[in-house]
Amino acid sequence: MRDARTPTAALPLLAYGFRPFFLLSGASAALLVAAWVGMLFVGLPLPLGVNPVAWHAHEMLFGVVPAAIAGFLLTAVPNWTGATPLAGRGLLALLALWLAGRVAMGIGAWLPDVLVAVVDVAFLAALAAYLARVLLRHGNHRNLILPALLLVLALANLGSHLGFAGVWPSGTRITQVLALDLLAVLMLVVGGRITPAFTANWLRQRGLDASRVVTSPTLDRVALISAALVVAADLISAWPAAGALTAALAALANGYRLWLWRGWLTAREPLLWVLHLGIGWIVLALALKALTPLLALPAGVWMHALGAGAVGTLLLGVMTRVALGHTGRALRLPRGAVSIYLLVVLAGLARLGAALHPGEYRTLLVLTAIAWVSAFVLFLAWFVPVLARARPDGRPG
Repeated sequence: MRDARTPTAALPLLAYGFRPFFLLSGASAALLVAAWVGMLFVGLPLPLGVNPVAWHAHEMLFGVVPAAIAGFLLTAVPNWTGATPLAGRGLLALLALWLAGRVAMGIGAWLPDVLVAVVDVAFLAALAAYLARVLLRHGNHRNLILPALLLVLALANLGSHLGFAGVWPSGTRITQVLALDLLAVLMLVVGGRITPAFTANWLRQRGLDASRVVTSPTLDRVALISAALVVAADLISAWPAAGALTAALAALANGYRLWLWRGWLTAREPLLWVLHLGIGWIVLALALKALTPLLALPAGVWMHALGAGAVGTLLLGVMTRVALGHTGRALRLPRGAVSIYLLVVLAGLARLGAALHPGEYRTLLVLTAIAWVSAFVLFLAWFVPVLARARPDGRPG
């Protein structure tokens, strides 16, 4: 136990990785979408150095989401391994890397391309290296897939910068797809660990039949391998049908796995049904991806079902649950806070509608932005006090 006089006790924000990174993820999610809409429709000038649409996609995929991932994994890995959590100066250094990347991307027009790329890629590379070292030191080889995925995501980020610099003209688009695919795999890995376990525990605590939640190691492997094959297929740009075929397989496998978790049994508990809903968005995105060449759908349909729908829903679902559980509070949303989930679902549906109906693009995009920004602002309003203050039970963390 840390001494009460240590800096992490005096400054709770640096006591555990989820505290500062969840706040940064929530704040940047709101600010970046507001800035992007401002640039599109109001002419807000920012020295980005890249196309505003490309900047928006990059910052969501390589800025907002990795901050939330960092907060979760810096919390989960110590629990899985018994390692001492990263805190204090070490955590501050990692935070500084993330912030430096966001600043570099925000003023990219004033900086050399190489400097922007190095600064921006450093965070994911450092996070992957740190987590791999902890897992290896404690013999937890099962979870090495997570830093491996982060390292590939860092390489995708590097590829996006090669695209921005004109070195790899198609790099920006390819790496956006690759990043979305990787995030889908990551969410399915983590979601497969926590969603059925939390659901079964919740049923058991209420005297209900927890055995109704069914898990299968074989099905888990099939579901995750099929999702990983989507990543590989999308890299074979000469055969677009490969992506559709593997996406169909992944949608079926992961859809069946989700059905076995019996999410409808959690209808009275928002902290649980939001996790099932988030995985459901991934299944929908994979199905839409499979249908894209058959129905001549715009690629933005499946991409935004995954990005705005799945990522947005799971981001808020995981951050709210972890914030409550790891600060010693009851696993119960504050009164009215379910509106956070409803707003982010509305944002996902509106963004999907904008991709499907270009004639209503402006109206639906503004609705998306309003719902999305409102969801994350409300998250901050309710959870800044939770994340910034010491645990009410006096325990460290």
